[in-house]
Amino acid sequence: MKTLGILGGMGPAATVAFLDRLLALTPAREDEDHIRVVMDMNPRVPNRHRDPPGAKEELAAMAARLKVMGAETLAMPCNTAHAHADAIRAAGLPFLDMIALTAAEAAGQLADGGPRRIGVLATPGGQDLYVAELERRGLTPVVPEVGGRRAFLDLVFQVKAGDVGPERRAEMRVLAQALIDDGAGALIAGCTEIPLLMGPADVAVPLIDSAETLARACVRECA
Repeated sequence: MKTLGILGGMGPAATVAFLDRLLALTPAREDEDHIRVVMDMNPRVPNRHRDPPGAKEELAAMAARLKVMGAETLAMPCNTAHAHADAIRAAGLPFLDMIALTAAEAAGQLADGGPRRIGVLATPGGQDLYVAELERRGLTPVVPEVGGRRAFLDLVFQVKAGDVGPERRAEMRVLAQALIDDGAGALIAGCTEIPLLMGPADVAVPLIDSAETLARACVRECA
């Protein structure tokens, strides 16, 4: 078994939900079967959504601290912050790339012979990462219109403030349905706050949860 290092806190609720998935997905019968985890739960990383100075340096420092703490593999349950993946890899440890893993999972969920279009619900920074990765794989990303992107980001910040009530859930379903109506054959939940509002039962096409995809990869790598 390998020790997993988690760069967390972006946001805190999403990180806690990720740890819950990691626990549930690990094939354990007793305590000793679970993955050893060291984590830097750091909500003070400069806001990734506004591309501020200092985010890259802070993430690099977190990765270095986790290595000193004994981490052998790194993971980060925040899609947007993957823009600074190179700074994390500079610590010299394997880094499980949530963007690449999720795009690969989404591609596998498309119906045979169906449209090669994948909807992306993500922050502006996360959306750019997914668009590039999907296009690299020969797939067509489907993204919200400008108004939808603003509405999505507003929803993310409302979740971060603790509002996961029925109105917010309904708003997320509306944004997802717009991508399906635009021809998406699968959807990527490309922000770790999305599962706090919406699950696979809420949409008519496969919904690929980036946090769960990453958690499964962590189990494969470390358990």
